[in-house]
Amino acid sequence: MQKTTLVKKEEVERNWVLVNVDGKILGRAATCIANILRGKNKPLFTPHEDTGDFVVVINAQKIRLTGNKLQDKIYYKHTGFRGGLKETTAEKMLQKNPTLVIEKAVYGMLPGNKMRPHLMKKLKVYAEKNHPHAAQQPKTIEI
Repeated sequence: MQKTTLVKKEEVERNWVLVNVDGKILGRAATCIANILRGKNKPLFTPHEDTGDFVVVINAQKIRLTGNKLQDKIYYKHTGFRGGLKETTAEKMLQKNPTLVIEKAVYGMLPGNKMRPHLMKKLKVYAEKNHPHAAQQPKTIEI
């Protein structure tokens, strides 16, 4: 009979992963990033433990959206006051803050429980090629 092994927090080995999203499609890149953050690419994946790696995403401003999503996709936020619903198209969001587009896509693909904010802290997104995480020696992964 085989036994199911559950990994403890102390047994997890955290690595750093570098992902270049230059010319990649937003949704497909976000699913791969979410899987790496959760640790689903590792053989010791445990659903209720954080077994994932740190992810550094570069070239966020060069991400692609298919179809008419640049004009049709709308991001909403609320100021908290009456009538304070603000909306922004994906095209304006990519020009103003391209890192937020990837963060929102990955955030929506993570499980909606208490682990989601903890997993999002391991995601580092940068609009250009330069990043301050060279000391961690991240492994480059092709998506």
